[in-house]
This record gives sequence, structure tokens and C-alpha cells, in this order.
Amino acid sequence: MPRTQLLNSTLRVLAVLLTAMLAVGAVHAHNIADGDAAFVAGNAGAAIFAFIYLGAKHMVTGYDHLLFLAGVVFFLSRPGQIVQYVTLFAVGHSITLIFGVLADIHANAYLIDAVIALSVVYKALENMGALDRLGRWHPDTRLAVLVFGLFHGFGLATSLQELELHPDGLIINLISFNIGVEIGQIIGLSLIVAVFSVWRRHPSFANTAFVSNAVLMSAGFMLLIYQLTAWQLAG
Repeated sequence: MPRTQLLNSTLRVLAVLLTAMLAVGAVHAHNIADGDAAFVAGNAGAAIFAFIYLGAKHMVTGYDHLLFLAGVVFFLSRPGQIVQYVTLFAVGHSITLIFGVLADIHANAYLIDAVIALSVVYKALENMGALDRLGRWHPDTRLAVLVFGLFHGFGLATSLQELELHPDGLIINLISFNIGVEIGQIIGLSLIVAVFSVWRRHPSFANTAFVSNAVLMSAGFMLLIYQLTAWQLAG
């Protein structure tokens, strides 16, 4: 299938998915499932393993996080590079997840998720070489991953803040949740890296890398539109 036809077909699928998401009328990227939310809201005291499970589940099902990570590791083949970038991302989202909740820093969840969607767009554009023309104004890739990690963590914090966590065992539960997020990130990232490792050995990788990142960018834009539309509808 020619590149243009492949891209058009993929964009049509993404448009259908976006329409379906908007029809639901609620944001699910960072929301905690109703049963889990009821447990978190009603829990008092430390529940280490329960919060580790919730954190891992939240990250594994967080498609915006996974899309960003896919963009980050798209062209990374050396384990050392992958560990470096993923560590920066983990440090960023750990800081804002924990301190965002403890310091009771509130932000509009829709707008935070919109920035997260932009992080996907940014990484796709960078992979496509669209930012190379900026020359010395091109943002440092590692710094960008760290900064966007801060926003991703803030997105996680806004989800927990909506549940009004009980103060008893709060710090332990937050740390447990963050550990779970890291476990979920390792699981999701391992699958992504495995797929990319196999894909890179095939000639189609070089031939479709640009189109693949164009699709990734389109997904980011659609998430952005979704979040902004949901924000307006919620108002």
C-alpha cells in the first residue's frame, strides 16, 4: 500500500475513534475506574499492594503515556539510551505526582491532559525531523522528556486529587502508587521496545518511519482536540 494511501486510511480510522471518544462524553485517559475509585476514596490507612496494583494498572492503560514513550524510544536501539530517557521521564512524573498531591497543587485536568497530548505531537515532530530547522533553538531532547514527564506526573496527580485521598497513610500510598506506575511503565515499555526491535530488522521500518510518526502526531492532535472539547463541554 502506498505511503499516502496508508496515511489516509490510518487518519480515517483515528477520526472514527475520536468521534467515538467524544460521544462517550468523559475523559478516560487518566481517570481511575469506578470500582478502583471507590476503593481509593474509601480507603483509610496504608494499602501498599493495592496502590501498587492501581498505579501499574493506571499506567498500562494510559494510552497517552504509552504513545509518548513509543515516540521517545522510536529510534533508540541501545539499552543505555533507552534507560537514560525513560529514567528522565520517570523522575519527572514522580516529582509532580507525589508533590502535586502532597502540596495540594490543583490544575485543570483537561488542560494538563491537553499538554500531555502535545507531548506526543512534539515527540512525533522531532522524530520526523521537523524541528531540525530550529538549529540552536532546537530544545534539548533529554530536557524535553524531563519537562514533559513533569506534566505527565501532574496528570496522574489530578486524577488522585479528584478522589480526595484519606490523610492516613497518604505518603505511603502515594509512594506505592508511584512504584506501581513505574512497574506499569516497565511492562508497557518492554512490549513497545520488543515490537520496535523486531520491526527495525525489517526493511519496512525505514520505509514507514516517517509515516508512522505522522500517524503518531495525528493521534496526539486528536487527543488534544478531545481534551479541549471535553473541557468546553464540562464547562
